[in-house]
Parts: sequence; C-alpha cells; structure tokens
Amino acid sequence: MTFHRPTLAADMADQLLRPKGLMKKVRSGLFLGGLRRIGKTTFLRGDLIPTLEAQGAIVVYVDLWSNTAAKPSDLLLGAVRKTLTDLQRADSKAVGVLKRLKGLDLGAGGFKFGFSLSELGKTEGNTLAGAFSELVQVAQTNVVVIIDEVQHAMGSDDGNDMLLALKAARDEINLSPSTPGYFLFVGTGSHRARVRELTIKGKQAFNGAMSEDFPVLEIDFVEWLLNEADLGERSPSAAVAFECFVRLGRRPEELMKALAALQQAPNFVAADQDLRAITEGVRQSAAAVDLARLDELGPLALAIFGYVCRQGGQSVKKVFSGATLDEYSAEIGRPVGAEEVQKMANQLVDSNILARDGHGIYGVSDPFLAEAYTSRANVLRTLDGPRGAG
Repeated sequence: MTFHRPTLAADMADQLLRPKGLMKKVRSGLFLGGLRRIGKTTFLRGDLIPTLEAQGAIVVYVDLWSNTAAKPSDLLLGAVRKTLTDLQRADSKAVGVLKRLKGLDLGAGGFKFGFSLSELGKTEGNTLAGAFSELVQVAQTNVVVIIDEVQHAMGSDDGNDMLLALKAARDEINLSPSTPGYFLFVGTGSHRARVRELTIKGKQAFNGAMSEDFPVLEIDFVEWLLNEADLGERSPSAAVAFECFVRLGRRPEELMKALAALQQAPNFVAADQDLRAITEGVRQSAAAVDLARLDELGPLALAIFGYVCRQGGQSVKKVFSGATLDEYSAEIGRPVGAEEVQKMANQLVDSNILARDGHGIYGVSDPFLAEAYTSRANVLRTLDGPRGAG
C-alpha cells in the first residue's frame, strides 16, 4: 500500500530537466530538507526516480543512512559502479528507454566506456567528474545524482571530498557550451537547518545552490489513507484525521498506527474524539522509542545530548570544553575527560542521534527526538522540584 504523488514528481522532474529563466539555478544543485519518516525516501524511490528515468535521465541514488559506518564516498562509488554496470548490459531498461527517446544506435549491446569501472575513483583510475562527463556524452542525456540524508557527508574529510568531487563533475559538464546533457544534483536530509548550511556556507562545495523544504504530505494523503483503511462507522472525519496527522509530525506510519488502534477501540465515543486521544498516545509512544535509543547509550550520552539540546541543537560548539566537562561530571556523578566524551560523541553520531557539523561541532539529527528529550527533562525537573525544596 503506497501513496503515490505523480503530480509532484512530474513538477519536480520538469524543474530539474527543463528549468526556465531564474529556475536554471537548479543546475547548481537542489537541496531538500525535511524531518525523518515523513515520506522523503518513499517519494524519491517510488515517484521521482521512475519519473526521471521515464523521461530519459540516468539516475544514481545513494542513501547515506543505509550504512552510517561506511564512508560516504564508498557508498557513492558503489552506486555509480552499479548504474554503469547496468548500462553496459544489452537488456538494460535504461538503455532501452534511451534508444527509444534519443534514437541512440547501440546495436544489440549496451554502453561501452573508455575506463575501468573497478578502478573508478582510485588513484590510477578515472575520476567521478571524468566518468560522469563520458556518461553524458555517450548517453546524450541528463545525469541526476540523488543523495538521501546528505547531511551525513558534513563534518568528515571523506564526505567533504565526495561533495567536492560531485561539484567538479557539475562544473565540468554544465559549464561546457556543447554539452548534450546536464549533471543535476539533488540532496535530501532530515535536518533542514543542516541541509541549508550546505548551500549558504562559503566553504561548502554547493554554496549558492537551491535549498527548499521537502514538500510534506497534505490532506489528500489522509483522505486516501482513510479510504484504504475502510474503517466503516469508526472512520473519523478527514479534517480531524489531518489534524492528528499534523500532530504526529506528518509521519505516515504514526497515523497508520493511530487508525489501527481506533479500529480496535470500543465504540463508546465518537471516532473523532477517540482518534485525538489515541494520537496523543501514539505520539508519546513514538517519542519513547526514540528516547530508548538514547537511553541505551547510558548517562554520559544523555548528558552530552542534553547539552547540545540546551544550546539550541544546531552547530553546537564547546562540547569538549573544560566547563562543559564539569557539567557532564556533575550530571553523571563522576569525573569525565575529553577522550571519553569524544568516544561517546562518536557513538551518538554512529547511532544517528547526533550529527557532526564540523570539527568539534555537533547538532541533533532529529528535532523530534530533541523535543521528546526536552519534554521528559522538564517533567523530571518538575517532579524533583518539591523534593529539592524540602
């Protein structure tokens, strides 16, 4: 059961492949930020990529969250090699589309490249810029690289180098006056502020690129889901269901959980009233799951995360300063040093709870978790208040 967004996919594909006027800035790069679990990846894989491919674009998709322990450049190179390997096959779907749309004369085979795929990206092999340039020339079409959770490239030399390599490909192809196609880069991420930083900081490879909020699901999704759920007399109004959807951060899975619970609930009160109450329970449950990931890492992890939240949650510095170490020590009841804090910060990054924005600079990966943590901390302070006063 998948909700498709064909109109949005068609509009976005048109914006990328056929920009007009000032919208040609999209060729510098397009960055889309939105919270986790709001349907970004589902849309990219189920709607945007098929639409782009149907219009003759070659798409390389990479999800940096699929393996946070791997180097971003390794994930990208793996995806590029997989795409190019497929294009060498005679039965490649992409080759068939390009033959039909572009009239390419490839005989009975697929594409042939003048470089070794296994050596791509290595010291003696072709560069990404060189490979993409040759691909555009051979295929006579646009190449679109989509990196999901692109913020994971920030703060590491490897990630920065990967983005610089993609920028080099963009410049080599797009600045050529006779290019038969363009290099288009789309980056999506779960933290809008950090994704935006990739386009506004002078040191970033894609400084000056377009940055927009990811288009969230609207009431048409809720109406579709209510129709699919077929709750009968327990079906809430679309207006209240949408209100609850917004309350749940516009996360489809959470609304589905709430509707499933509504279906099982005794029919004592109106469905709208029940759904509102169930929504609050689901919201708290979702927060508990996120908090459990943090709790499992222990008191020091909680202290570090709490400090980052209290400092605003974005691009927080002084995580290892002497004064901050004293705060951690007081909170967990024992002395801690910078080396121990660094190891725990690395674990928080590996767990996708924190993101490294630069050397010694950290931010919260998901504001929903920060909100849940802050809410719980406020409740605990309220409960501790009377005892402390006594």
